[in-house]
Amino acid sequence: MAASSEHTEGPKNKLALSSSPYLQQHATNPVDWYPWGEEAFEKARREDKPIFLSVGYSTCHWCHVMERESFTSLPVAKLLNDGYVSIKVDKEERSDVDRVYMTYVQATSGGGGWPMSVFLTPELQPFLGGTYFPPTDAYGRPGFVTVLKRIAGVWREKKDLIRQQSADTMRQLSEAMQPKAEEQTFEPSQSATAIKRCTDQLAERFDSKLGGFGGAPKFPRPAEVNLLLVAAQRDASADRAASSSGLSASGVAAPVQMADKTLQRMAAGGMYDHLGGGFHRYSVDEHWHVPHFEKMLYDNGQLAQTYLDAFSATGNAAYARVARGILDYLRRDMTHPDGGIFSAEDADSLDKMGKKAEGAFYVWTAEEIDEVLGADTERGKAFKRHYYVKPSGNIDLSPRSDPHGEFEGQNCLIERETVEGTASALGLTPDEAEQTLAKAREMLHAKRSDRPRPHVDDKVVTAWNGLAIGALAKASRVLTSEPDEVPRKLFPVIGRPAKEYLHDAEEIARFVKANLWDGQKQRLLRSFLSGPSDVEGFADDYAYLISGLLDLHSVTGGTEWLAFAQQLQQKQDELFWDDTAGGYFATAGTDPSILLRMKEDYDGAEPAASSYALSNLLRLAALASPQEARHLELRAKRTAGVFQDRLMDTPLAMPQMCAALHLLDAGHMRQVIIAGRSGAPDTEALMDAAHASYAPDKVVMLIDPSNEASASFWGEHNPEALAMAQGWNTDRPATAFVCQHFTCKAPTTDPEKLRASLKEAHEKAKRRPLVQQIDLSSLSKEASKTP
Repeated sequence: MAASSEHTEGPKNKLALSSSPYLQQHATNPVDWYPWGEEAFEKARREDKPIFLSVGYSTCHWCHVMERESFTSLPVAKLLNDGYVSIKVDKEERSDVDRVYMTYVQATSGGGGWPMSVFLTPELQPFLGGTYFPPTDAYGRPGFVTVLKRIAGVWREKKDLIRQQSADTMRQLSEAMQPKAEEQTFEPSQSATAIKRCTDQLAERFDSKLGGFGGAPKFPRPAEVNLLLVAAQRDASADRAASSSGLSASGVAAPVQMADKTLQRMAAGGMYDHLGGGFHRYSVDEHWHVPHFEKMLYDNGQLAQTYLDAFSATGNAAYARVARGILDYLRRDMTHPDGGIFSAEDADSLDKMGKKAEGAFYVWTAEEIDEVLGADTERGKAFKRHYYVKPSGNIDLSPRSDPHGEFEGQNCLIERETVEGTASALGLTPDEAEQTLAKAREMLHAKRSDRPRPHVDDKVVTAWNGLAIGALAKASRVLTSEPDEVPRKLFPVIGRPAKEYLHDAEEIARFVKANLWDGQKQRLLRSFLSGPSDVEGFADDYAYLISGLLDLHSVTGGTEWLAFAQQLQQKQDELFWDDTAGGYFATAGTDPSILLRMKEDYDGAEPAASSYALSNLLRLAALASPQEARHLELRAKRTAGVFQDRLMDTPLAMPQMCAALHLLDAGHMRQVIIAGRSGAPDTEALMDAAHASYAPDKVVMLIDPSNEASASFWGEHNPEALAMAQGWNTDRPATAFVCQHFTCKAPTTDPEKLRASLKEAHEKAKRRPLVQQIDLSSLSKEASKTP
């Protein structure tokens, strides 16, 4: 049965009013789809029919394939409508539903992915699950039609047995996933062990030739690089000794080398969009060359932060340029008119024949490039050489790149040599080559804009916008340390002054607070399309947004952002905290249709909420009074304690949490207190200096004693810090204090001295009581004398 020839578009089904672009895509399918909810559940119970649950997202390539092959087919729709209650779920909007049934599919089949196809009893208990089903039998596997017919028959004959077995399976799964009932205490001394083991496990999997960890397909997992940057800082002297050989004393790759190689090869590969900026989802081959072409905000928000951190840690300006490329892409192509950032761009778009094809928007024939740049021009020659453009196509680096011959004759741009190498081959200076390539990219980008664009999933997801806020906020300070204050326009880099990124970060934060924070219910909402969805936020929405708001406070000193972060942390504790064993559940536990309540223990494409929460708690502790700090740090220890076994045995599963453990190991973060008038040039210079060096163990507190709101806030939340700032003479230049373990260095008004101070190694805490008081009088007097 050829499903494509049976295609029809009937009247709209019950998905038409959904707040999800993915569900709306299926609103004209002949399948009688229902959204996840009581209406569908009641129908299944009343008619005693099994449920067919299909989970995906709007930019999912194989979701589109299964829709074209099966869900638009009248015969398939009849089988579903007669024998099942069919439910569609957007995994990005209802990650709680996806999490439960993906856990089942992975536990019973050993794998998972999207589209996810699961058959449930009317009581929502799963009894068969998989991913993509072809429409007809092929390759020794049953097709979707065969599966539907078989399950309908078995249900009629053995529904009681199916109910019993599915209930038993979920009971076993629930017991396996249930966190320990007793509390485990994670001591700071264990942090070093977990960080070292995670780093060693990464080294064992490191691809020393091509970067990354493991073979194809290669995914950008920023959490891994984040951990390596932390590990490199922790052992800076060993890394310096190994810099000439690239090897640590043990003979394995040093953390900084693994991070450098991975970041460089990812940015050079076709997974990075050289014409438009931003990263695609992953590379299907080991060379980071041919990607799965969808672009996700959760990847790009994290990667921008990681490249900014790498720039701060290494001084490599190329990393700053990649970060700019990501952020300029988000600003240009993915921004809601009112300030939020959209979720994703599709992998598929219309090709020259008017058919949907993966990557059609992004790949080029050599002739197409010659038409734009000129075949024999210096610009054309430089571009084709630098990006490995070939008349026959360049999808030839690996058999994995194009196993089905879909990209024959096409070129997916990849940098195969340095700018210096291209310059030398063509008799240009590096600067001339750089400018030539940038102009060529801009011309090709303009030509590409005439092509049919991929579909944009224009819902605004709270969690992922938190990541974007953090990246943009960080860029506004970190990028002031670039060699040129305003870099040249090297397309897709626009060349914006760094401070302009702060405006974008604040616009997103205002959008989220206005549209995704229900002030009446005191709840975050998950997403926004034409309006806020009715799905309440999950733990990752709170954790990621709190992190972004803390970054925004750090670069602005704006206490309104810190106050919002504190409010959200209190609400996260209320909704998701496990009082018995500690740690955060992924869901609030208020929806009876969610059969499993879990604590995520894997930092994948989207890190576990607890990994971000651990860092957030410690950052908030460093900003708080000693009494409140004690409460927050104890909660952080309990959060890590939930994952103690995982962190000791297989820490590679949680590299983001291992990175956060660095803060726990430090004992107390460094406090950079800047006393000065907000916005004044001398204050801004110290704020830029405070963020210039890679120092994840610091918090920055701008306190303006002359500002009533600032003084009032800090008087309530950290009177000790306010007392120090009040020793500053308002007639003097802005002054910075660097404090650690209840001891402060001599205050300074010199940005360069502040930079140098923060480059010094973090000394481990001498375990003092957190409630110990500080004698601030001498420091306050000293501050008043500062020239």
